[in-house]
Amino acid sequence: MSRIGKQPVALPDGVTASLSGQTIEVKGPKATKTFTATDDVTITIEDGQVTVAPRGKSKRARQQWGMTRTIIANLVHGSNEPFKKELEIQGVGYRAQIQGNIVKLNLGLSHDVDFEVPEGVTVTAPKPTELVVEGYDKQLVGQVAANIRDWRRPEPYKGKGIRYKGEYIFQKEGKKK
Repeated sequence: MSRIGKQPVALPDGVTASLSGQTIEVKGPKATKTFTATDDVTITIEDGQVTVAPRGKSKRARQQWGMTRTIIANLVHGSNEPFKKELEIQGVGYRAQIQGNIVKLNLGLSHDVDFEVPEGVTVTAPKPTELVVEGYDKQLVGQVAANIRDWRRPEPYKGKGIRYKGEYIFQKEGKKK
């Protein structure tokens, strides 16, 4: 049995959910999000809680059970407050600056990288070596942060590159004579 799927998703004050078929719409003070679940699960809304149950005992139904519940929980959280990912840039001369909806990255390449921020996400740079990615869609925030990080992943010898805040990079020992 899914430990995650069994737990109901509580709807906080100011957040409402409506169900039509397999599509759930979550309205909150900050955003309105929708999600269409597969036919392998049943979604019910009762007493300010959203519950998800599998239809049948197939492997796919059990997989969709926990995933659907997590997605609905993320919709509820995202309609109330934004998700945030913080990135750190480490390396001599590595920095970032924001110009409109474009992030200019100086990462030691022969050219500057212009990363266009998609709609629904905001990127801020409190310092030239820090980036904060915020938005109401958890998947989109994580994807944008991962795309920025892909331009210069942290390397294992000096640790230079773009990393998530608090991420530990295992440092390798260099060559010995």
